[in-house]
Amino acid sequence: MAVKKSALYSSLWASCDSLRGGMDSSQYKDYILTLLFVKYVSDKYKGVDYGDIEVPEGGSFDDMLALIGAKNIGEEMDKIIAKLAEANNLRGVIDNAHFNDEDKLGKGKEMVDKLSELLAIFRDQMPNFSSNHADGDDIIGDAYEYLMKNFATESGKSKGQFYTPAEVSRILAKVVGIEHATGNDVTLYDCAAGSGSLLIRAAEAAPVEVAIYGQEKDVTTAGLARMNLVLHNRATAEIKGGYSTFSNPMFKNPNDDSVLRQFDFAVVNPPFSDKNWTHGLVEYGRFDGYGDMPPQRNGDFAWLMHIIKSLKRNGKAAVILPHGVLFRGNAEATIRKSLIDRGFIKGIIGLPANLFYGTGIPACIIVIDKENADERDGILMVDASRDFVKDGNKNRLRERDVYKISTVFNSQLEFDKYSRFVPFDEIKEKNAYNLNIPRYIDSSVTEDLQSIDGHLKGGIPAVDVESLSNYWTVFPNLKGQLFEHLRDGFENVTVSKDEVRDTIYSDTEFSAYADTVEHAFETFKAIIDNKLRTISDDTKPKELIKELAEVILTNFEAVTLVDKYDAYEVLLSYWNEVMSDDVYLIVQDGYKVIRDIEVFYSEKKKKDGTTEKKETGWDGKLIPKALIVEMFYDKEKKAIDAAELIVANLQAELDEFVENVTEEDDEDTVEKEVKKRKREISDKNKVLKELQSALDTKCRDNYHEINDEQCIELLLYRKWYRTIENGIFGLYTAVSHSIADRVAELNERYVQTLPQLESELEQFERKVKSHLERMGFVW
Repeated sequence: MAVKKSALYSSLWASCDSLRGGMDSSQYKDYILTLLFVKYVSDKYKGVDYGDIEVPEGGSFDDMLALIGAKNIGEEMDKIIAKLAEANNLRGVIDNAHFNDEDKLGKGKEMVDKLSELLAIFRDQMPNFSSNHADGDDIIGDAYEYLMKNFATESGKSKGQFYTPAEVSRILAKVVGIEHATGNDVTLYDCAAGSGSLLIRAAEAAPVEVAIYGQEKDVTTAGLARMNLVLHNRATAEIKGGYSTFSNPMFKNPNDDSVLRQFDFAVVNPPFSDKNWTHGLVEYGRFDGYGDMPPQRNGDFAWLMHIIKSLKRNGKAAVILPHGVLFRGNAEATIRKSLIDRGFIKGIIGLPANLFYGTGIPACIIVIDKENADERDGILMVDASRDFVKDGNKNRLRERDVYKISTVFNSQLEFDKYSRFVPFDEIKEKNAYNLNIPRYIDSSVTEDLQSIDGHLKGGIPAVDVESLSNYWTVFPNLKGQLFEHLRDGFENVTVSKDEVRDTIYSDTEFSAYADTVEHAFETFKAIIDNKLRTISDDTKPKELIKELAEVILTNFEAVTLVDKYDAYEVLLSYWNEVMSDDVYLIVQDGYKVIRDIEVFYSEKKKKDGTTEKKETGWDGKLIPKALIVEMFYDKEKKAIDAAELIVANLQAELDEFVENVTEEDDEDTVEKEVKKRKREISDKNKVLKELQSALDTKCRDNYHEINDEQCIELLLYRKWYRTIENGIFGLYTAVSHSIADRVAELNERYVQTLPQLESELEQFERKVKSHLERMGFVW
């Protein structure tokens, strides 16, 4: 049976609990990820001839399970992993975590219990990955990425550098140009591979198979990357670990090892401001022809120059670097001038600050394209620094941000305060080769200036009213309902503060606008409906959401005031949180999974060491119980609501009675009354629980009897469409709030003139002075 991604993620994260305490997340991640790898390859390749991975006898996850409770469990688990590593040339890759380490896992029974519990979680709460095939086994690869993201978050600034946020990885994959790759010999490279996520995202974006190459100095992190690639069905990728890219680059020309190997594409997030890049440096001609060497104590340009040297004649790269490379002087200015003059830089994308786990400084993506470099006449600059959402103590790019950045860049679009194609003469002659984005794009928020004349004489400046012109274009009559001419250059609000919102909602043009938004959504539904009714085991969920996303973008393109990227965010957020899980389950088990339920248990260890399970509740696997009640048991739900109201009212009456008791009231009488009322509440609560239990039993007994048509009604219309529609309606509502809030703000700002305020102040001063004089104070 298929498993939800969210359920798998929860199980994996719960497995970490069994290791917390003895080590921090930067260490226990290696244990969890290694076990996940061993289970996956065992499920998928055990007994399979000529598979990507050989699972030898005595080297499988089943062999580990046989060790549960064994005194030498840690030692034997290490032997099993060693056999698997030896059979697949994975020494130093999957055997970095030592399961017999008493310092980390405890001694004797503590180690036995800890490892036995960990194996039991992997056995009981995770699926057989051999039968999970939707979207090319991405469930396990995505689970691996999920764990690395959480480990990076827990590890903090000093140890989270191994992971590049998935949203940033996807942008690099989209803007590097690999989606246009052709042929059967395309190569992809990352010289600071980390956990391999950049390589994976770029390879996924390619329409053809690509050969993957990566180098990572840290041996353990290189192991993470190797496992990550295997789990994403990229087992043939070459990841070299343990050596510095500058002292010992591992990929050289096969015909001349004094020359670096060159690749078609590169995606890289190198260490920022690397101070040790010159240690053991061998140049390989990487820095020739740029007029200077990179600074000895800052390797940002050293990495960029290595990447450029590692690209073929028409090669392309997307590289994440700190903003300083755009404007720092001295040697870096000389190198930057050379790069611009050669035409290597196709574009620069400014990212928000605090996205990365290793640093909080703002970064940018520099897109390198050697193809037609000599004909390039400018650089596309994108300032996406303001587009993000707070996520804990970090910032995070939203789905809409990823889509907007990649679409604007790939289509070379220009938007005010966001993107601009800057010609070389402006860069070279007017700005002396300085690429600092604010020099070319003013993305600052327009200052809200206040009018002295308005404060002195009253009235709202006409310029402020006209700043809402995008609304007046859509609702031309609304302006006349809210404002009237006061004097030259100033308007007056015609309604009270409390009437502004009602005036907007009652406007006929605003009502018609609601119909426009609704029509766009209904058209979206009509186009995608058949796709969602015909999901099968051939459906690729990631391809499906791409299609749905394009449809919603197209349909909201012409809807003014509602940003199509916001509509896109509504859909993609719901997909990531809920809908992708649902689609994945349907791909695995068919629409019959809609009738499945999940039973929840609590576990309690008994004195004899056994575990007692107790049912704590249940719900539909895809369809929440509440929707079943809504559709089939409205009468019963109303009875329960009425019973709950009776109980609530009785409790409120009791509380009020107790609150009003005084010392004069007879204690015995009060006590009897309280007991009487409590008995009544108890009796009504009993009735309520009986009604709830009866409804719960009805739901559970009849869940499997829902017919196909009712299943579709519940899933598509009452769950998926309703949730997305509520999100879209929220965008429409935000339009009215935006107008109303701004009108109220302007009215409050200028409703009292300065002379009126001074007059009020004088009155208050006179009152205070009079009051003080009556109290005998004289001054």
